[in-house]
Amino acid sequence: MASPQPRQDDELLRLFRDVRGLSTALVTPLSDADASAQSMPDASPAKWHLAHTTWFFETFVLAGETPFDPRFGYLFNSYYESAGARLARGQRGMLTRPTLAGIMEWRAHVDAAIVRRAADLPETARSLLRLGCHHEMQHQELLITDIIDLMARNPLEPAVWPENVGVTGITQGGWTAHDGGIFDIGAAADGGFHFDCEAPRHSVLLQSFSICDQLVSNADWADFIADGGYAKPLLWLADGWDWRCREGIEAPLHWQGVDGWWSGFGLAGRQPLLPDAPVTHISFYEADAYASWAGARLPTEAEWEKAVAGDDSASGNQLDRAGAVKPVGTSSMFGDCWQWTASAFRPFPGFRPAAGAVGEYNGKFMSGQMVLKGASCATPRGSSRASTRNFFAPSARWQFSGVRLARDV
Repeated sequence: MASPQPRQDDELLRLFRDVRGLSTALVTPLSDADASAQSMPDASPAKWHLAHTTWFFETFVLAGETPFDPRFGYLFNSYYESAGARLARGQRGMLTRPTLAGIMEWRAHVDAAIVRRAADLPETARSLLRLGCHHEMQHQELLITDIIDLMARNPLEPAVWPENVGVTGITQGGWTAHDGGIFDIGAAADGGFHFDCEAPRHSVLLQSFSICDQLVSNADWADFIADGGYAKPLLWLADGWDWRCREGIEAPLHWQGVDGWWSGFGLAGRQPLLPDAPVTHISFYEADAYASWAGARLPTEAEWEKAVAGDDSASGNQLDRAGAVKPVGTSSMFGDCWQWTASAFRPFPGFRPAAGAVGEYNGKFMSGQMVLKGASCATPRGSSRASTRNFFAPSARWQFSGVRLARDV
């Protein structure tokens, strides 16, 4: 007799359990104090990430059930105006209570409720459950980068995880040319899970271009610094130059000069930078200035997506388990670091936000942000696609953000 085919619910529950388990593993080495602190308004405490993702499942998937604690909605709503009032983002680090243990108790309660109701969830709720899983995967990456930012501000520069990633280096290569023409980009309606901002799929006209086979490396960036790249206003956009001068920016975030070379900071503490590993923790302003210095430019979002056609989004150095993730070098279009593009985060032609409160997920941020493509070493494997549109303000650099160059043909 043939084995019965697994139900879609079983696959969705496996995804749910795997995602929730990884979040728990990521905070295992943290103390309650570690998990409660907030390094800056753009970051959030690790405890808050655990709580907010739980609030998402309780509010949207378990809608109608009595909440674990009605007060948590105010504490852990992020920006869903239609879901009610919320604590200001910059005050999340004031939440010494509930404790980390209390948050984990809430997570266990919601997880049990999801598992209990999974078989009877209507299609709309199942869609929200899948969205919640991918939402939590995004927060796993934010949790990692926020922990790094927090620990980097500690004068002791403590290591959260021991070093556990080997050196792979970058395979030497050149540029790949792509002919111009009309191409389709964006997520297809029948192409599996995607966020609303990745659709609809649509046609764009591209001129012929070339894109570099490798990410810009730490050694490349050191050359940029040595040549006075941070002191040459002609390389910089006006907003970028004002930002550089105002903030006193002279190197990527966390870089320090040590004995003629540079060190960086990560989950394993401060370590010498690998010369051939991709440069990370740079802003769009820095990426654009470097591209000008190198006689190239940043690729557009459409060019990047055209160049990646046929590549495997699950390839490259991405997050598979808790540990001291770090960029180690790859020629894959995915992994190690997100790549700044020259494209603003704006809606595709025909874009419509999702119905209901979850429609506030992406569309409301389509102003003042730039698109990044690919995935980073902190991106959970399987949560990024060719159509994925990561986005941050042009000055943001606490993420694993780097550069891949393009040029006209």
